[in-house]
Amino acid sequence: MVQFRMHYNPTEVCRLLVTEHLNVLGISFSFDGSGELTVHSALSERQLLMVAEALKTYGITLSDKEDGNIVKAVKHAIETLIKTPDMRTEKISVYLSEKLGYSYSYLSNRFSEETHSSIENFIILRRIEYAKRLMLEDGMSLTEVARRLDYSSVAHLSGQFKKITGLTPTAFLRIIEKRNKVRTT
Repeated sequence: MVQFRMHYNPTEVCRLLVTEHLNVLGISFSFDGSGELTVHSALSERQLLMVAEALKTYGITLSDKEDGNIVKAVKHAIETLIKTPDMRTEKISVYLSEKLGYSYSYLSNRFSEETHSSIENFIILRRIEYAKRLMLEDGMSLTEVARRLDYSSVAHLSGQFKKITGLTPTAFLRIIEKRNKVRTT
């Protein structure tokens, strides 16, 4: 048996699926830089239902921009920020406010109300998840990961890693390595 690890960009996969289905239906549309879909003409109820049903198969749902799905927009913006090194020079509050068109206090309050957590905590969680991926999939050292994610030091990354996971990065990698050895034997 041969096993393979898949690498893919979820945003790009989603964009391709949506593009394919909307082209088949002859619907004129575009995506903005954050992946937001804009349809250039009014859709009939039938067309909207057809699009929704076609995309539902892939776990993709459409929502009106005005439906208040700000938390998803905040999460998406943060994911983009974490994975795009040249964008991380801005303060997160300025970045989110400019990108989403709301004051940071409004975004922060809505995020906390819906998730029972802060934007700052979400950022830490996502950075640690991304750090795990960089170490496991890309084979980066802790120093490289700390530099890539703009941590002030390896110690700062290690401290946040342990606070979130309960393990040091080294212990985490050892556990994963042992699991992989057990699976291959």
